[in-house]
Amino acid sequence: MIEYPHVLLHDISVIIAMMAVLIMVYGVGLAVVKLIYNEFKRKDRLMCYNDREDLRVKLGSYILLGLEILIVADVIESISNRTYEDLILLGGIVIIRTLMGYFLDKELSLHDKKQ
Repeated sequence: MIEYPHVLLHDISVIIAMMAVLIMVYGVGLAVVKLIYNEFKRKDRLMCYNDREDLRVKLGSYILLGLEILIVADVIESISNRTYEDLILLGGIVIIRTLMGYFLDKELSLHDKKQ
Protein backbone atom coordinates (compact mmCIF):
# COMPACT_ATOMS: atom_id res chain seq x y z
CA MET A 1 0.00 0.00 0.00
CA ILE A 2 2.90 2.37 0.71
CA GLU A 3 4.31 1.85 -2.81
CA TYR A 4 1.13 3.05 -4.51
CA PRO A 5 1.75 6.83 -4.18
CA HIS A 6 5.27 6.39 -5.56
CA VAL A 7 3.99 4.45 -8.54
CA LEU A 8 1.23 6.99 -9.13
CA LEU A 9 3.67 9.92 -8.95
CA HIS A 10 6.04 8.14 -11.33
CA ASP A 11 3.21 7.52 -13.80
CA ILE A 12 2.11 11.15 -13.56
CA SER A 13 5.66 12.38 -14.19
CA VAL A 14 5.97 10.10 -17.23
CA ILE A 15 2.69 11.41 -18.64
CA ILE A 16 3.78 15.03 -18.11
CA ALA A 17 7.18 14.31 -19.70
CA MET A 18 5.47 12.74 -22.72
CA MET A 19 3.25 15.83 -23.06
CA ALA A 20 6.40 17.98 -23.08
CA VAL A 21 7.97 15.79 -25.75
CA LEU A 22 4.79 15.97 -27.83
CA ILE A 23 4.81 19.77 -27.59
CA MET A 24 8.40 19.93 -28.79
CA VAL A 25 7.81 17.39 -31.59
CA TYR A 26 4.72 19.35 -32.66
CA GLY A 27 6.80 22.54 -32.75
CA VAL A 28 9.50 20.87 -34.86
CA GLY A 29 6.91 19.40 -37.23
CA LEU A 30 5.22 22.75 -37.61
CA ALA A 31 8.57 24.45 -38.22
CA VAL A 32 9.59 21.93 -40.88
CA VAL A 33 6.28 22.25 -42.72
CA LYS A 34 6.44 26.06 -42.64
CA LEU A 35 10.09 26.03 -43.72
CA ILE A 36 9.32 23.87 -46.73
CA TYR A 37 6.32 26.04 -47.60
CA ASN A 38 8.36 29.24 -47.27
CA GLU A 39 11.19 27.85 -49.40
CA PHE A 40 8.81 27.04 -52.24
CA LYS A 41 7.08 30.42 -52.18
CA ARG A 42 10.16 32.60 -51.56
CA LYS A 43 10.44 35.70 -53.67
CA ASP A 44 13.52 37.48 -52.45
CA ARG A 45 16.35 36.86 -50.02
CA LEU A 46 15.23 39.36 -47.36
CA MET A 47 11.73 37.95 -47.19
CA CYS A 48 13.16 34.44 -46.90
CA TYR A 49 15.51 35.49 -44.08
CA ASN A 50 12.70 37.20 -42.16
CA ASP A 51 10.45 34.15 -42.55
CA ARG A 52 13.19 31.83 -41.27
CA GLU A 53 13.93 34.14 -38.35
CA ASP A 54 10.25 34.21 -37.35
CA LEU A 55 10.13 30.46 -37.71
CA ARG A 56 13.18 30.09 -35.47
CA VAL A 57 11.55 32.21 -32.77
CA LYS A 58 8.35 30.17 -32.90
CA LEU A 59 10.30 26.92 -32.70
CA GLY A 60 12.26 28.32 -29.78
CA SER A 61 9.04 29.10 -27.93
CA TYR A 62 7.87 25.48 -28.33
CA ILE A 63 11.22 24.20 -27.09
CA LEU A 64 11.15 26.59 -24.13
CA LEU A 65 7.64 25.47 -23.16
CA GLY A 66 8.66 21.83 -23.45
CA LEU A 67 11.73 22.38 -21.26
CA GLU A 68 9.66 24.06 -18.56
CA ILE A 69 7.17 21.21 -18.56
CA LEU A 70 10.02 18.68 -18.37
CA ILE A 71 11.28 20.43 -15.23
CA VAL A 72 7.85 19.91 -13.67
CA ALA A 73 7.98 16.22 -14.58
CA ASP A 74 11.43 15.92 -13.00
CA VAL A 75 10.29 17.57 -9.78
CA ILE A 76 7.32 15.21 -9.52
CA GLU A 77 9.62 12.26 -10.21
CA SER A 78 11.97 13.40 -7.44
CA ILE A 79 9.07 13.39 -5.00
CA SER A 80 8.51 9.72 -5.69
CA ASN A 81 12.25 8.87 -5.46
CA ARG A 82 13.77 10.44 -2.39
CA THR A 83 17.34 9.19 -2.55
CA TYR A 84 20.24 11.62 -2.47
CA GLU A 85 21.47 10.35 -5.82
CA ASP A 86 18.11 11.11 -7.43
CA LEU A 87 18.00 14.56 -5.83
CA ILE A 88 21.53 15.36 -7.05
CA LEU A 89 20.61 14.13 -10.53
CA LEU A 90 17.43 16.20 -10.44
CA GLY A 91 19.40 19.27 -9.37
CA GLY A 92 21.80 18.84 -12.27
CA ILE A 93 18.98 18.33 -14.77
CA VAL A 94 17.01 21.30 -13.47
CA ILE A 95 20.09 23.55 -13.58
CA ILE A 96 20.89 22.53 -17.16
CA ARG A 97 17.30 22.91 -18.34
CA THR A 98 16.88 26.20 -16.52
CA LEU A 99 20.04 27.60 -18.07
CA MET A 100 18.95 26.41 -21.50
CA GLY A 101 15.54 27.98 -20.97
CA TYR A 102 17.05 31.22 -19.69
CA PHE A 103 19.39 31.68 -22.64
CA LEU A 104 16.73 30.62 -25.13
CA ASP A 105 14.28 33.08 -23.60
CA LYS A 106 16.95 35.80 -23.66
CA GLU A 107 17.62 35.16 -27.33
CA LEU A 108 13.90 35.19 -28.14
CA SER A 109 13.40 38.47 -26.26
CA LEU A 110 16.32 40.02 -28.17
CA HIS A 111 14.58 39.05 -31.39
CA ASP A 112 11.33 40.64 -30.19
CA LYS A 113 13.15 43.91 -29.40
CA LYS A 114 14.52 44.05 -32.96
CA GLN A 115 11.04 44.08 -34.41
